[in-house]
Amino acid sequence: MSTLTLPDPDRAVLARRNDIVRQLKRLVPEAILITDLEGRRTFETDALTAYRRVPLAVVLPGTTEEVSAVLRFCHDNHVKVVPRGAGTSLSGGALPLEDSVVLCLSRMNKVLEIDTANRVARVEAGITNVAVTEAASGNGFFYAPDPSSQIACTVGGNVATNSGGAHCLKYGVTVNNVLGVRMVMMDGEVVDFGGTHLEAPGYDVLPLIVGSEGQLGVVTEVTVRLLKAPEGSRPILLGFDSTDAAASCVAAIIAAGIVPVAIEFMDRPAIHVCEHFVAAGYPLDAEALLIVEVEGSEDEIEYLLEKVEDIARDFFPSSVRRSQSAAESAAIWKGRKAAFGAIGQLSDYYCMDGVIPLSKLSKALDEIGWICRKYRFDVANIFHAGDGNLHPLILYNANDSIQLERVELCGAEILKLCVELGGCLTGEHGVGIEKRELMYLQYSDEDIDQQVRIKEAFDPSWLLNPGKVFPIEGRDARKMRGLDMHGIEPEPAEGHHAP
Repeated sequence: MSTLTLPDPDRAVLARRNDIVRQLKRLVPEAILITDLEGRRTFETDALTAYRRVPLAVVLPGTTEEVSAVLRFCHDNHVKVVPRGAGTSLSGGALPLEDSVVLCLSRMNKVLEIDTANRVARVEAGITNVAVTEAASGNGFFYAPDPSSQIACTVGGNVATNSGGAHCLKYGVTVNNVLGVRMVMMDGEVVDFGGTHLEAPGYDVLPLIVGSEGQLGVVTEVTVRLLKAPEGSRPILLGFDSTDAAASCVAAIIAAGIVPVAIEFMDRPAIHVCEHFVAAGYPLDAEALLIVEVEGSEDEIEYLLEKVEDIARDFFPSSVRRSQSAAESAAIWKGRKAAFGAIGQLSDYYCMDGVIPLSKLSKALDEIGWICRKYRFDVANIFHAGDGNLHPLILYNANDSIQLERVELCGAEILKLCVELGGCLTGEHGVGIEKRELMYLQYSDEDIDQQVRIKEAFDPSWLLNPGKVFPIEGRDARKMRGLDMHGIEPEPAEGHHAP
């Protein structure tokens, strides 16, 4: 690969860039180093495609030792590093800076150990979420967190954002299913946190690492809990004439003490798009649809579905249909899992991620509709209703700069609403760059300062995934470290606002 060149840069800047590339070529095999412009553009964005930045270089390590060597070099040379998995982040969490090295762990995708006796699996961070369950399913086990992007998203990325999924209502999100990680610190030191047991000796650091968005270290291996696969499971489809009735039904199911595996919500626009996409048998006359799945023995499933149906009758459902076969269940879930892709065929969309108390679900949906109408956008609501994790999809034209600015304002107002209703800014997508300036909606100066202190304890020079999570507005000089360019100027920006 050729030495990195840029159009008309300052000589000192170009010399530093080329020097970094030359040293990286001596450090790692050239086959895992990408420095040409076309290759680097492959990593210029993530699923939040409104933002684009071309990194200085990309390294595709295959081992923890290679990760350690790259981080040690970047630490010693004050080079920023952006860890990356599959790039499915919806908050700009994997967006690079122009003077950063992207460390993409997609080659580290092996299952290292399946221990069914202790119900754990040890995997590399680049393995896809669904591949963990596939590896364990032959022994009758599964890995619980199941993001909609589970076919593509990686376990390391799930750890970074504390991902959830449809079935996490019963089994919890990533932090509830991770027992240990191997993490490389910014200076190259390799550290193991947790282990193979529910309780590990020493301080419980794992909850800090899970959800830290690659700002504390680079996770290369993860030890996850495996759960015994249930005897059976089956969903029921409940159609309603209003979103208010559907939302009230969700709250009533949870209040009754029933804990389904999942309660998923879809409004009319989402129902029609998904039904057209996969022909799942969704009721097209409904204003809102609930997918409620329960599990257990066949007798237990029948009992729970009867209870759910009894509760739903109080809200006058327009349709009730229990799945009668494994094929029918698979079709129902295929429609839900394909929802984002189905809507993406029709329009660009801005996917929000906020959390509200279940008692405020009906109010939240009404307000979201009003906010989107105010900004002149259509919206489709598809989300994990059981735990109040909202995912409004705001439909807009990403090539229209005016619409792009309006959709960001619209999304910010929705997230502000979530906080005002007693919820929070993110359920599973993380803060990234999308929500960093909104952090003050939820946290005081003192709260954010405490989080900054934790960041600095792990990464004093702010080299790991800088420019994410923490608000730039109002930062003092100490918190701004790592955001100056250290002699490297950015390439011409593409897309919308600079991160």
